[in-house]
Amino acid sequence: MSKKKEFKFLWQDRKRTIFGLPWTFTKYILTDTKFITRIGLFNLNEDELDLYKVTDKKLKLPFWQRIVGCGTIILYVHDTDTPEKEIHCVKNPRDVLETIDKQINRERDRYNTRGRDLYAMGRGHGHGQPHDEYMDDEQDFSQES
Repeated sequence: MSKKKEFKFLWQDRKRTIFGLPWTFTKYILTDTKFITRIGLFNLNEDELDLYKVTDKKLKLPFWQRIVGCGTIILYVHDTDTPEKEIHCVKNPRDVLETIDKQINRERDRYNTRGRDLYAMGRGHGHGQPHDEYMDDEQDFSQES
């Protein structure tokens, strides 16, 4: 017999409807090391983000979500397939963001990295031009004048 693999989660919730009710098929799960989004009823799609790769966070509190005690959290991630993860309409968004933030910092400490380190890693790999190339362009213009 195959036993379903259980994993420890720190927080989980579902995307809420306009009335703050969890009647959707989108589930959010926070573990020690990852943030998982599971979408679907019969066919499931899961997206995982490593927490140490999160470079920035944002909290959006639209009026209709605030009325029912919800909000949307946006995570900016150094990840090729999901550079921006929106955690739509969850209950107690400030508490959730604080919990996520604590785990992000724990993972960054574990990997000995910070957001600026992740940004610098991507610069030479097609995600922007290195600063030296801009300096070369400026020097070329000054020589032509």
